[in-house]
Amino acid sequence: MLEPSHNNELPAIPGKRYFTIGEVADLCAVKAHVLRYWEQEFPQLSPVKRRGNRRYYQRADVITIRQIRSLLYDQGYTIGGAKQKLSSSEVKDDTSQYKQLIRQMITELEEVLDVLNTPAR
Repeated sequence: MLEPSHNNELPAIPGKRYFTIGEVADLCAVKAHVLRYWEQEFPQLSPVKRRGNRRYYQRADVITIRQIRSLLYDQGYTIGGAKQKLSSSEVKDDTSQYKQLIRQMITELEEVLDVLNTPAR
């Protein structure tokens, strides 16, 4: 279980096109079986399935999963309440996705700045 002080500090999303279920589980701090369950409950989640029924998530899926996680774990919504919130927030009322994108960009820019400030060897 995550410590309360680290609940909002999820790792930055790497600049990849596709992510495996294990990578998404690590990026979103949930277990793989929870992701599979959420796929059944939330129509917004639709990972690409390839050979052997393997799931490959895209960046938008990871952001949606983080939003679902926030609604369920941080804000105390039920599955039904989170479904309603997500379907109503798709009308652009909810800014949490944009805030998350901005935090992600800031983190990535700070990493680039650290690389640029590191002296050449």
